[in-house]
Amino acid sequence: MTTVLTPASPLTAADRCDRCGAQAYLRVVLLSGGELLFCAHHGRKFEPELKKIAAEIQDETERLTTPPATASEEEH
Repeated sequence: MTTVLTPASPLTAADRCDRCGAQAYLRVVLLSGGELLFCAHHGRKFEPELKKIAAEIQDETERLTTPPATASEEEH
């Protein structure tokens, strides 16, 4: 998915997919204004259509495959 890195705030567990209610990992800022939030599944499913109407796409799906830092790693 083509993304634009923006200074937008990171998505949190409180951000939910507009399609199914799962945790959102994509924020799509629309050319017409407003935004849509999608889980990784629906972001991939609607990618072709989203690219046509998006001014920006904030993609945080890499968080699904990046292991969280452990306490010992953070202390170094």
